[in-house]
Amino acid sequence: MTTVLIADDHAIVRAGLRLLIERDGSNQVVAEAADGREAVRLASAHTPRIAVMDIAMPLLNGIEAARQISKESPRTAVIVLSMHCDVSYVVRALRAGVKGYVLKESAESELLTALDTVASGRTFFSAKVSTLLDGDAARRMRQQAVPDTLELLTAREREVLQLVGEGKANKEIATLLGVSLTTVETHRANMLEKLDLHSTADLILFAVRNGMAG
Repeated sequence: MTTVLIADDHAIVRAGLRLLIERDGSNQVVAEAADGREAVRLASAHTPRIAVMDIAMPLLNGIEAARQISKESPRTAVIVLSMHCDVSYVVRALRAGVKGYVLKESAESELLTALDTVASGRTFFSAKVSTLLDGDAARRMRQQAVPDTLELLTAREREVLQLVGEGKANKEIATLLGVSLTTVETHRANMLEKLDLHSTADLILFAVRNGMAG
């Protein structure tokens, strides 16, 4: 029996995924998360064999959640389930440690196969994603020492960036992350310098363009 964590911010999607995942009796959904931070916490609490998660989630997106789960709960393999078939998303997901990338349009036909494949220690990618990864652009991105501007930021800075992109004020960010207001202000200043940006509006736009706004 393969234990599974589902993470998606839409309750109706989670319900549909649970039905799909459990329908043949070989998998059991042990936890559901509505945002990336909850997914990281539940992965640590339940240690599922696999976490199936969307990329676009509030508070912490799926790629950052996957990065944290891979580090903090290494026995849990992450499968991204996303509508995005874009080379930058896929390569960032791979760098975050995901073991599978399934497109939502293919979920009904591919997700159970992906679960079996990843549970056995192998990787699984939807056909369109595999074709994308074979392209020159994907190969170049995987080979670059600094793959994209986002990776100039620390893990905590990326968390702050997403919350800024969601329109949260410094005080609210400090409360959510359990840090001081001064620490949040320092992170914001560091991000502006690293990204060569000049205002909160620039940070928000950068977050949105990079899929970091929930």
